[in-house]
Amino acid sequence: MFNTVLTSTRRTFCKYLGAAAATTFFFGASTLSAHADSNRDARFRNASGAGINVLLVHGAWADASSWMGVIMRLQAQGYNVLAVQNPLTSFDEDVNITRQALDSLSGPTIVAGHSYGGAVITNASIGASNLHSLVYIAAVAPDEGESVMGIAGQFPTPPIAAHVVTSYRQGYNWVDPAFFPPDFVQDIAIEEAQALAVLQKPITPECFAAKSGPPAWKTVPSWYLVSGNDRAINVDSERFMAKRIGATTREIASSHASPVSHPQDVFEIIVAASQGAAVVGKG
Repeated sequence: MFNTVLTSTRRTFCKYLGAAAATTFFFGASTLSAHADSNRDARFRNASGAGINVLLVHGAWADASSWMGVIMRLQAQGYNVLAVQNPLTSFDEDVNITRQALDSLSGPTIVAGHSYGGAVITNASIGASNLHSLVYIAAVAPDEGESVMGIAGQFPTPPIAAHVVTSYRQGYNWVDPAFFPPDFVQDIAIEEAQALAVLQKPITPECFAAKSGPPAWKTVPSWYLVSGNDRAINVDSERFMAKRIGATTREIASSHASPVSHPQDVFEIIVAASQGAAVVGKG
């Protein structure tokens, strides 16, 4: 029974991953000049996050430590940061825990989600009085009634889908460790990628099948960072979702795991959200 469910779920999930959604940083074809880059770097170096909270929500096959490089940059600028450790046992449980974390923060709060974490923040943030904005990092941004797998099924299947397998934990899946480096985080040192492959956190198929409730992105401004070299979520699905939610979007040449491989770009889009600034262009 489990194998049948897993096979069916994996096939649909793979489509979801192919569903290009998680990080579309929409895009202008223009290249920033060296002068513009210098001004941008100076702006982010001097950005102050005093009085602003940032809640970070990880995705599937990862945990809160995936935000480490982003966290250090945010803390250096005075942001109050909290990274949720979700169990990945069920969608409802992840939403509930993320909402508890959000409710524990006093003052304006930016909520950022990576990958599957985008679906979590879409639901956990609804109606929160302290919600400032949403930031999607190569993330799923469902509308009401949609699931992660449902969105993925609308787009070509990404390469990682063929390598989602039963994990060491009964009832949970993960990415075959041999394929984790090339399909999840191909733009970091191979030794680090191989270590992350065996550190990955398994997830239940139910998390990808659960239907979303009313989306928080309809009530607050959103930002989206698209991973242009994503092999875990279809890049076109990311672009589609970013456009649909009306997000200020940027696209970068990154693997799916941009918080790990491109923490500066992730930091910058969160800062842009805190300032209400547009961040456009391809990088």
